[in-house]
Amino acid sequence: MANYSNHSISPIKTVGAIFTITLIVIIAAVCLSSFFVVDPGQVAVKLRLGKVVDSYGEGMHWKTPFIDSVKKFSIRIKKDIIKTEAFSKDLQTVKVGLAVNHRIQPDTVVAIYRNLGEYYVDTVLAPTTEEWIKAIIAKYSAENLIANRIEVAKEIDAVLKEKMKEKQVIVSDIAIVDFDFTPQFLKAVEEKQIAEQEAKKATNLVEKVKKDAEQQILKAKAEAESLKLQKQVVTPELIKLRQVEAQLKAIEKWDGRMPTYNGGDMPFIMVK
Repeated sequence: MANYSNHSISPIKTVGAIFTITLIVIIAAVCLSSFFVVDPGQVAVKLRLGKVVDSYGEGMHWKTPFIDSVKKFSIRIKKDIIKTEAFSKDLQTVKVGLAVNHRIQPDTVVAIYRNLGEYYVDTVLAPTTEEWIKAIIAKYSAENLIANRIEVAKEIDAVLKEKMKEKQVIVSDIAIVDFDFTPQFLKAVEEKQIAEQEAKKATNLVEKVKKDAEQQILKAKAEAESLKLQKQVVTPELIKLRQVEAQLKAIEKWDGRMPTYNGGDMPFIMVK
């Protein structure tokens, strides 16, 4: 019978191989967990057993494996859409959607992580934005909100920049992306605008009729005054002068032929 004992794998060797492989894997894991990379546009906070150690900019940095952990934050401008409902001064419901562009600075990331937390948009930015939208909207009537939308946006922008700067979050700008009222209110506004346009047309028509009447009165007065003046200056001498002027015009128009009458060829001459 053939002897196969020399070709079998020893249990000791098997355990040794497994141990070696495991050791290599552990060493590789330790090496990989000994550094972290911060990409451009990011900043990182390193924690050691839950305590903030420091902040780090872009590049590769070392950390203690299994003891240190890293939280990364973007320092690029981010846009978040924050929606809420508010009430105008005259208690009309207004649905507002606000696009807020914001960012954090590398040198304040530790303070932001300690004071605001990792999800500062949900915990601070959104509630603050909603609060001030409601406060500012409540200062205006619904019609004034429609007419002064740009001014309202500027007021929200100024207040939000100031309030978030206190929290070390930089708000670069905001934009109103949604600004809606109830259908009943919009219909009432439309009907009011139509009524105002009709009233304006009627007023313009009345003014035109009034002006025309005034012009007719002035014209009649002018004609009456003219006739009155003419009557005052009419004298016998003026009448005689007008007769002479008429005769002179007749002579100027005479074509050289003597007038005739039906009874014969005798010329007819008026002599005064």
